[in-house]
Amino acid sequence: MSKFQKKRGKATPAISTASLPDIIFMLLFFFMVVTVLRDSTLKVDVNVPQATELTKLEKKSLVNYIYIGKPVEKYQATYGTKPRIQLDDKFADLADIPLFLEKHRSTIAESQQTSINSSLRVDGKVTMGIVTDVKTQLRKSNQLKVNYSAKPRQE
Repeated sequence: MSKFQKKRGKATPAISTASLPDIIFMLLFFFMVVTVLRDSTLKVDVNVPQATELTKLEKKSLVNYIYIGKPVEKYQATYGTKPRIQLDDKFADLADIPLFLEKHRSTIAESQQTSINSSLRVDGKVTMGIVTDVKTQLRKSNQLKVNYSAKPRQE
């Protein structure tokens, strides 16, 4: 058997790290573009009804969402099982709606304030009493553009 000898004096070349910052920035930009920040955490169960005639809202920044439904199990010990109103990330009463609307109006340019829309995301099992109360409060607050959220009917 013959012996193989390593050639001395030749070292393996070092790995080039010149492109490493480029790769890191590409990954950073990728995750910045793909990541979606959640608007609010739902504290009420909302199973919206199905419908056939739906239209998609154009500008989501001009929409304020009002959730109505039974509190999730985590909050049932505190708030009970009756339907509750959720504005942003907290439970609210009917008296809190005007302040919620005014806070949303203050974040929008004055030229677009007439285009603000309120979207009611109501659980299908909620009675119309609380929904009518919310709509009355919206009317008193001069928020006249109201729609109901629904999901497309599966046929």
